[in-house]
Amino acid sequence: MTTVRIPAGWPATEEQARAVQDELRERVVLDEPGPPPGTGHVTGVDVAYDDARDVVAAAAVVLDAASLAVVAEATAVGRITFPYVPGLLAFREIPTVLAALDALPCPPGLIVCDGYGLAHPRRFGLASHLGVLTGLPTIGVAKNPFTFACDDPDAPRGSTSPLLAGTEEVGRALRTRDGVKPVFVSVGHRVSLDNACAHTLALTPRYRLPETTRRADSLCRAALRNATS
Repeated sequence: MTTVRIPAGWPATEEQARAVQDELRERVVLDEPGPPPGTGHVTGVDVAYDDARDVVAAAAVVLDAASLAVVAEATAVGRITFPYVPGLLAFREIPTVLAALDALPCPPGLIVCDGYGLAHPRRFGLASHLGVLTGLPTIGVAKNPFTFACDDPDAPRGSTSPLLAGTEEVGRALRTRDGVKPVFVSVGHRVSLDNACAHTLALTPRYRLPETTRRADSLCRAALRNATS
């Protein structure tokens, strides 16, 4: 487990954080398809908090994209680096997530975040932020649509409906199991939306949420318990 310090110069105010978002958002790449689903590595990242103790734990779990077997995993624990502000959650998570990714013994390949990419009020959620900082292809797979509107997809697995900000499609609601509540997929960096949805389906052979998210969630919660016990 890696212990993380707050980086020098890390934003301390909402104004500073929004300025960083504005700067980095210009670097998001939207015209690449990304790696084919079922090939190489795919890595889930997630975080868990203990706000009372000012502790955040992050996990990165690398899966073989074809078999979904675990290839490697790493965790990191640090101080919470930013107050809770909707739309700025990446600033609470990024330093510890980066430390967990850096601790992996192999390349992560595509990164799947439990959250948002372009489906974000400022079009720069955690998946986009992480993608720009690492240069890696990233997608966001969220449990709810945040502030965006969408119709309920048809009942069969694989059905989609656009996630809309006005008339702009910022992501898709994707049914990963027949008749079960959809997940909400958005592009982070260097992946097309079609490919992001295809990856999400490849990662959900049995459950609503991707295996990447399920495994990273379990690991970061265990790391937090160990760090605070």
